[in-house]
Amino acid sequence: MKNKTSVIPREGEAQPSRCPDNSAFKQQRLPAWKPQLTIASVLSSFFLTGAFCLTVGVCLVLSANSVREIQINYSDKCSDCSKLRENSSNWNKECHCSINFTLKEDILGDVFMYYGLQNFYQNHRRYVKSRSDAQLLGRNVNIQRSYCAPFSTYRNGTPMAPCGAIANSMFNDTIDLFYNYNSSMIQVPLLKTGNSWWTDKNVKFRNPESYNLSSAFAGTARPPYWQKPVYLLDEEDERNNGYVNDDFIIWMRVSAFATFRNLYRRVRHVRRFAEGLPAGNYTFQISYNFPVTRFKGRKHVILSTVVWSGGSNPFLGIAYLVSGTAATLAGFVITGIHLKLRKKKTYFQKQ
Repeated sequence: MKNKTSVIPREGEAQPSRCPDNSAFKQQRLPAWKPQLTIASVLSSFFLTGAFCLTVGVCLVLSANSVREIQINYSDKCSDCSKLRENSSNWNKECHCSINFTLKEDILGDVFMYYGLQNFYQNHRRYVKSRSDAQLLGRNVNIQRSYCAPFSTYRNGTPMAPCGAIANSMFNDTIDLFYNYNSSMIQVPLLKTGNSWWTDKNVKFRNPESYNLSSAFAGTARPPYWQKPVYLLDEEDERNNGYVNDDFIIWMRVSAFATFRNLYRRVRHVRRFAEGLPAGNYTFQISYNFPVTRFKGRKHVILSTVVWSGGSNPFLGIAYLVSGTAATLAGFVITGIHLKLRKKKTYFQKQ
């Protein structure tokens, strides 16, 4: 066994002290504030919190109820097209359906058109990762090393542009809105650009550099479920093509829930629609391309306005109301307990 040696201070030497320095910080002499929980401070905090939450909740609920919204489920109304799309061999066949509806009152202000999907899970881990952000920035990358598989290349080695499961499953129904006026149909002018976030349009998505888009995407092929290549997504506006297409950018921002809606178009305020949508009869003309029957999904088209608190979603207002009610009730319960204990204390003091 080895002998253990210890350091023994010599005679006359001062032993090292393990006490903290004599400073205000280490000796805990800094000025501090300690709240004193009195009955007045506790009750006032509960009642003030309850009043604040109730006020905000009422404002949010009233704001959400003031939103004008029309929602139409067209999955069942376009059943013939739905059956056609379930057969993958009919991918190149067009199918159209019309849906009539009536607006009893004018929808004034900015009117937004959304498409909604139900029971479509975009939050699956492999689905969320199935993309190449470097490719979407217009860089020349080897997508075989990305997470796009199996939607990365074809059997002959041709890369897909864009690659990945998110891009391959892009919503591709075409929805047009018509106003029935004096037995004639007037197409409602809709804006297809300016709907995506500025950071997405100008930072996260870029087209490859070339003198035109067709040459920029030369040597690539469209995803399997697409009907046309990425540089022809908008044949009317060249600036809205490729990876900077608004519909594509909005789809690439995946949803956390199985039921969601994405902004599709905005009503352009011109001529008869300068103030919004007038009351009357309308028709949705839909080019049905996106199948949903196999996963028991539903598709909706929504016309909605927005207010300072957002769209028609009363959840946040209800949450504030519930919190405010709970805080107020807790304040009354504490008040009752305090009065009861004070009476007992007064009784025993008299005895």
